[in-house]
Amino acid sequence: AHTRLGAVPFDHERRMASVLVRTPAGEVRLVTKGAPEAVLERCVSVPEAAERVLQGLFADGARVVAVASRFAQDLQEITAEDERQLELEGFLTFVDRPKADAGSAIAALAELGVAVKIITGDNATVAVRVCRDLGLRVDGVLTGAQVAAMDDAALAAAIPATTIFGRVGPDQKARLVKVAHGSGADVAFLGDGVNDAVALHAADVGVSVDSATDVAKDAADIVLLDKDLGVLAEGIREGRRIFGNTLKYVLMATSSNFGNMFSAAGASLFLSYLPMLPSQILLNNLLYDVGQLAIPTDRVDPEAVARPAAWDIGFVRRFMMVFGPLSSIFDFMTFYVMLEVLDAGRPEFRSGWFVESLATQTLVIFVIRTRRVPFLRSRPSRPMVVLPIACAAVGAVIPLTPLAGTLGFTALPVRFFLILLAMIVAYLVLVEAAKARFYAARAHVEPPGRSPGERHAHRVRRRLARFSVHQPAAGAPLGAGRHR
Repeated sequence: AHTRLGAVPFDHERRMASVLVRTPAGEVRLVTKGAPEAVLERCVSVPEAAERVLQGLFADGARVVAVASRFAQDLQEITAEDERQLELEGFLTFVDRPKADAGSAIAALAELGVAVKIITGDNATVAVRVCRDLGLRVDGVLTGAQVAAMDDAALAAAIPATTIFGRVGPDQKARLVKVAHGSGADVAFLGDGVNDAVALHAADVGVSVDSATDVAKDAADIVLLDKDLGVLAEGIREGRRIFGNTLKYVLMATSSNFGNMFSAAGASLFLSYLPMLPSQILLNNLLYDVGQLAIPTDRVDPEAVARPAAWDIGFVRRFMMVFGPLSSIFDFMTFYVMLEVLDAGRPEFRSGWFVESLATQTLVIFVIRTRRVPFLRSRPSRPMVVLPIACAAVGAVIPLTPLAGTLGFTALPVRFFLILLAMIVAYLVLVEAAKARFYAARAHVEPPGRSPGERHAHRVRRRLARFSVHQPAAGAPLGAGRHR
């Protein structure tokens, strides 16, 4: 029975929407609805009872829309400037309870080292109540007005100590994401509304849901088909497991290949023939790679999944430089056994190095795959146990098969395999000891929790310290030395 004469749509600056209507009695009235704080500011007076009701609704976790109006007989159309001298009519309340599994999902994210921040356009008191219902600890609260009053440096300092950002607009959401990213954090943002699109685009990983607005889904990097926060925790866990297994292969391949090249170069200094034929090298690489096909199925230690990891080429290089030469030591021991103990000719020498090289570089994955003591404190997956051992066994058997002559191999004496078994055990024990010292030294020199760039800067500062600080002049107080 009312006729709408005009409207001012909602925007995130005003946080209100208004209509101009003619009632059945012929009166013209301006009706405004929106965020209670914004609407009450434009009311002539607000009863104390209304304030108490509003705070009670916020404390109960209800989302509240205030409604106010005034007579506007003189208006033919309306603008935002007409939203004034209003009289409060009441509150519309909406209860949107969190899903039952949201609390456990947030707890799982916390276990993975992911700090959860709530950035909302709703009242901060409502967000605090929701966080308490979810079991999320609230360390600090900032409003959009407080965020607007901060420069980027102050905001960057405040973000780690703040859990809830309430009554923030779309631009402020994007600013929070950018400032957090600029301070060195990796930022994922989850949102489903139009006002989340800018922040979704600015985040390292924008996450939305299938029921979100088209704008939000277009801006997101990942769209969840189900509204389940647990998917995020499981995705992070799986991503870290894949990264950990990928790093196992990289460490093993770089160290073993470096060691093999070092061994081949050393052998060429005293041999008058190729230490291994090209076909044998290709077969060695094929069996080696087949043995590593089980790495994607391998278990990853809990501590490797519990914290984020970053690609660090410097770490890979140091690992290669330590463990590559270790494998070469046993290659040279094999050379000595073949030439001095067994008086081997060309086929015997090539067969012996082929078997030893494949066995050591394939079986060493059991030591490299974990920072723990292998098998006792870190069990590999069943395929990870079977496939590398099977490939090493195939390499040991090939010289005894009819294919030996075609591939340039010859049968090896039993004495060689007994010596080889002892060498493999000694090699794995030595690598395990070197691994323990390697990681202990790295933890001492490079404190955990720093990014590769921060660790590099730490090393540079440590090396330059004695050149950049002068001793205090005579009579100067301690600490008064000047820095260049």
